[in-house]
Amino acid sequence: MKPLKIFGVTVVAIILDQISKVFIHNSMQLYQSFPVWGNFFRITYIENSGMAFGIKLGQNAFFTVFAVIASLAIMAYLYKMKGERFIARFSMALILGGAIGNLWDRITRGSVVDFLDFEFFDVNIPAFKLLFLNFPGYTLDRWPVFNVADIAITVGMLLLVAFVMFEKEQPAPQKMDAEMIH
Repeated sequence: MKPLKIFGVTVVAIILDQISKVFIHNSMQLYQSFPVWGNFFRITYIENSGMAFGIKLGQNAFFTVFAVIASLAIMAYLYKMKGERFIARFSMALILGGAIGNLWDRITRGSVVDFLDFEFFDVNIPAFKLLFLNFPGYTLDRWPVFNVADIAITVGMLLLVAFVMFEKEQPAPQKMDAEMIH
């Protein structure tokens, strides 16, 4: 696959992400929710000004700057990966598409449109103290609401991890010197 053709994966991820977000934004009220598959899967329209899965660690400007820098770095690295295996380039292209999709929302809306809402196994970690640190505990009964860009990033990361973990080293091409030819 030619080096720039892999960016088509990025473009498709961005387009699917933005079409789905525009549809949700234009057809639902903020915080409106409706069941698709009972309580297990719902479409719930929220706007997330935090990080992935609603994690709030700073201001929206921080996430926007971080996303711009990360997207530019991934784009440059992806272009330099011309000789890499398809799965490595494909995974990076998905990550880039998801990052740009969410970045576009941050720039144009000030927050990211999320709408895919799934029931997940209940997580309950009680508060505890370890040495001198107090941990407040954590409870999760639904997976945080997410979007198509988040899917692209997650699938890209899983593929990249699998590639790194399971890909065998390719033997270096052997050079034939003039004596071996004759």
